[in-house]
Amino acid sequence: MPTEAIAGLTDQIQRLTEGRVSSAALVLDALERIETSRATLNAFRCVRAEAALAEAEDADRRLATGERLPLLGVPVAVKDDTDVAGLPTAFGCAGTLPAATADGEAVRRLRAAGAIVVGKTNSCELGQWPFTEGPAFGATRNPWNTDHTPGGSSGGSAAAVAAGLVPAALGSDGAGSIRIPAAWTHLVGIKPQRGRVSVHPYTDCFEGLTVNGPLARTVADAALLLDAAAGPHPGDRHHPGALDASAAARREPGRLRVALALKPPFTATRAPLHPGVRRAVTDLAEALARLGHTVEEARPRYGLMGLSFLPRAAAGVAAYAGRHPEPGLLDPRTRAATRAGHRLGGRVLRAARARETHQHRRIGALFTGYDVLLTPTTAAPPPRIGAYDTLSAWRTDVTMAAACPYAWTWNVLGWPGVNVPAGFTRDGLPVGAQLLGPAHSEELLISLAAQLEADRRWADRVPPGC
Repeated sequence: MPTEAIAGLTDQIQRLTEGRVSSAALVLDALERIETSRATLNAFRCVRAEAALAEAEDADRRLATGERLPLLGVPVAVKDDTDVAGLPTAFGCAGTLPAATADGEAVRRLRAAGAIVVGKTNSCELGQWPFTEGPAFGATRNPWNTDHTPGGSSGGSAAAVAAGLVPAALGSDGAGSIRIPAAWTHLVGIKPQRGRVSVHPYTDCFEGLTVNGPLARTVADAALLLDAAAGPHPGDRHHPGALDASAAARREPGRLRVALALKPPFTATRAPLHPGVRRAVTDLAEALARLGHTVEEARPRYGLMGLSFLPRAAAGVAAYAGRHPEPGLLDPRTRAATRAGHRLGGRVLRAARARETHQHRRIGALFTGYDVLLTPTTAAPPPRIGAYDTLSAWRTDVTMAAACPYAWTWNVLGWPGVNVPAGFTRDGLPVGAQLLGPAHSEELLISLAAQLEADRRWADRVPPGC
């Protein structure tokens, strides 16, 4: 793929505004690249080719009259857990599902900003795992090495952006599902504060664990997509208020106190930190210190947060599975999680959610002495395709927790986090680091990420052939 194919969101918008490219050309190029990549990457579940081209022609007419909107005429993708009118929301599942009759709120806002949704990207079944594979659509592959997964559950969005099929994409994150694939594909992935981006038509997705957010190659692009998608639906349970992510990406963060935590939260599994991940995250910490920040090792008081996470996650799976018209088609591991969700509902679930206030106080105490928490995003590099195929439900969960023990705690808290590219293993596989903050700290995290990007220039490195 030529270098122009990986022009970012802000680059494409500038070219459109200056009249150096048409929306129709950008959308057609994206559609052609999606089609060409099906046999190698398999990033998309469905594509809106005819509709997207018609919308691009309309965008060109509007641009010609001088109309300007933040994303007018640029192609983007959304994960297939988000409603796009006229398309089914399969969320990784097999079977025939009805087409959505209306856009979800985040998609409505992207369209209102002028973006053209070219298609919906693959997710593992109901977003449960850090890989994007399943009998409904096959395996989505990592552009950096197609023998490996791009991660999950927003793996289709990550693969599409990393390979330059689209300049940015929307994903969702219930236990790291934006940050993990961002780490494993050398992208910026933002998990916003709970409620910052609406999950409508749901009011409280996966019992408050899941949020929508952007994946992009640069902080500026991720911030721009976040600004466009952010905002509540009137029926949303959480209304955290407004932010200006794009302004934050242009702002210096000041000198910050950064806590480096390499020890993961307790997961009842052996989760050794891969030496390549340790080396990359330590290098990133040294870069922060060189940029003038105070970096110290710390031990957040995570406690037994899994006792809060597991009932909420299982209840979320059960709720989604209960809406599937053909539950017999679901993965046996999904059916096991559904049974657990029914067992852990009611009083156990209410107790799990009630503990969140205490967890905010306990972990929030870290931020009396520090501004930002830095951790690995995962303990391991991306696994090979098929590594989880033959595992039971229990073994899948154990293996998953060992590879990805760092991200899920911030979903329990509902607080924001940003994955930034940290480097590569000696085998050339991407790994990432998390910048984590307390409630409503997206702007600080984005500002710090942008400073790191200017220093590390991670967007200059692209997958082979892109």
